[in-house]
Amino acid sequence: MSHSGPQFYDDATVFAAYAQLRERADSPNDTLDRPTMRALLGDVTGKRILDLGCGDAAFGRDLLAAGAGAYHGVDGSANMVAGARRNLAGTVGTVDHCGLDQWSYPEAGFDRVVSRLALHYLPDLESLFRKAWRTLVPGGQLVYSVEHPVLTAFDNECDDGAQLSQWVVDNYFVTGERVTTWLGSRVVKYHRTVEDHVGALQAAGFDLHGLRESRPERRHFVEAAEFERRQRFPLFLFIAAEKP
Repeated sequence: MSHSGPQFYDDATVFAAYAQLRERADSPNDTLDRPTMRALLGDVTGKRILDLGCGDAAFGRDLLAAGAGAYHGVDGSANMVAGARRNLAGTVGTVDHCGLDQWSYPEAGFDRVVSRLALHYLPDLESLFRKAWRTLVPGGQLVYSVEHPVLTAFDNECDDGAQLSQWVVDNYFVTGERVTTWLGSRVVKYHRTVEDHVGALQAAGFDLHGLRESRPERRHFVEAAEFERRQRFPLFLFIAAEKP
C-alpha cells in the first residue's frame, strides 16, 4: 500500500521514525535545507509569510523570531499541524489543517510564500504556482525546496539510514509519479526535472530569482564524516522566484 504525503506522516509508526530522524545530529533538514532557505529569503523583517507544507512550523517560529510580521502555515497532516500549534503557541503565528491544493490563497495576502520539502508530494505543481502567484503582492517571492531531481529519479528501495555505495540516476526524463520506500513505508512522490520546475514557474508568471543546490558547508556540520558524505550527490533543489 502506498500513501500520499499527508497520509504518510499521519501513520503513527512512520511519524515516530520521522521524529527520531529529525532529532539526530547533522539532520539534512538542519545542515542543508534550513540555512539555504534562510539565505534565499533574506531579511524577513515585517514580512507576511505563508508556509506551504509547514510541518511542525519550527521554521515559522524562527522566522517570527527574526522579525517576520506574520506567519501562517498550511499542512495536510494532522500530526504535523498538532506539532505546529505547539511550536507557535505564544506567537502571532497561525496554522490551518488543509491540503495545499484546497486552501483559499487570498489575493495579495502575503509578501513571501515558502515551502520546505513538501512540493514533491503534489501531482499538480503548475496549479499551485498559479495560486502562489495570486496570493503574493507585486514584488513578492516564492522560495521553496524539494528533493533534488537526481534523488527522485532514483527508484529508492532503501530507507534513509542505508549507506549507499553508489547512486544510479535512471529514467530522468520520465517524469511523474514515483513510489519509494522511506521510514519503512511506501510513499508517493512526483519526479520533475530542473527544467520542469523553471518552466512551470515562468508559465505561472514568475521571474526566476535564484537557484541553488544542497552544496554542504562544513560550518553547519558536527561530524566531518557526515559533511564528506553529503558532498557525493545533491539531496535538495532550492528555487527563489519573484512576482513582477
